[in-house]
Amino acid sequence: MEYKTLYNGVEMPMLGYGVYQIDPAETQRCVADAINIGYRLIDTAQAYGNEEGVGAAVAASGIDRSEFFLTSKIWITNGGYEKAAASIDESLQKLGTDYLDLMLIHQPYNDVYGTWRAMEDAYKAGKLRAIGLSNFYADRLIDFCTFAEIKPMINQVETHVFYQQKVLRAYADKLGVAVQSWGPFAEGRNNIFKDSLLLTFAERHSCTAAQVALRFLMQEGIVVIPKSVHAERMAENFDVFGFELTPGEMESMRSLDLEKSLIFNHEDPKSVEWFMESIRPKAIMPNDGELEQTD
Repeated sequence: MEYKTLYNGVEMPMLGYGVYQIDPAETQRCVADAINIGYRLIDTAQAYGNEEGVGAAVAASGIDRSEFFLTSKIWITNGGYEKAAASIDESLQKLGTDYLDLMLIHQPYNDVYGTWRAMEDAYKAGKLRAIGLSNFYADRLIDFCTFAEIKPMINQVETHVFYQQKVLRAYADKLGVAVQSWGPFAEGRNNIFKDSLLLTFAERHSCTAAQVALRFLMQEGIVVIPKSVHAERMAENFDVFGFELTPGEMESMRSLDLEKSLIFNHEDPKSVEWFMESIRPKAIMPNDGELEQTD
C-alpha cells in the first residue's frame, strides 16, 4: 500500500473502498470482501445509511481497529454546531468505534462554519484523527484555510481523468491540503472504460483501463476510493501497485482533462436548486449525497 501523509502527520492509504449506494443489507458483506482483499481505508457517510454495516464488518474481521482508516461525513441536515456534534457521536456509535480517522463536511451548504467548529472540538477531544471537507471548490477551501482555527486536512471532490481539478489542486497544494477523489471512474461517462488512450496504456502495462485511471490519479498524489459490490472488481481496483505510468504517459493522460464537472457541479445554481429540492422530503437520503462511481 502507498500512503498520503496529512499535514498533521496522520497517514492514510492512497487507495480505499467507498460504500456509496450500497444497500445497508449488503454493506457488511461487501466491506468484508473488501477487507479480505486488503482494503483498510473504508469511506462511508451519514447520508448513505450504512455506517452500521461498515462497523459490523470491521468488528467481525478480527483485525485490530488501528489497522483501519475509517471515514464518514456530516450530512447537510446535521449542519450547525449542536446537530453536527450530536451526529459525530451518533456516527461513532453506529460504526462501533470511539474515534474516526477522518470526518468530512459532506456538502458546502447549511451552517458549515458551525459544523466545522463542532469538528474542531471533536478533533481536540480525540474523537477525530483528521478533519476535512467534501465538494468544496478552491474559493471555499481558501476561506476555510484562512479563518478556521484548524484548517482542513483533506478535500474530497469529483476528480477523474476528464475532470482533473488542476486549479483546485494547485491551491490545495499551496495550502497543504490533501485531495481525495470521489467518482474516479467518472461514473462511466465519456465511455471511460473504452477510451483509446487508457486502453493503449492498459495493453502496454498488461492491466485494464480502470486500473490505468486509478493509477494516474494516485501518481498525481490523489487519494482514490473506488466502489464495487463485486469481489472480483474490488480485487481489480486494488491491484494497481505493480506498475507505474511513465512521465510521458502521465503527460498524455493530463491531456484528457475537460476542465469541467461531468457528474454534479456544485457551483451551478440549477444543480444546487435541484439538490436542495431532493433533500427536503426527509432528513437523510441514503441514496443521495456524494455522487460516487457506479459499477
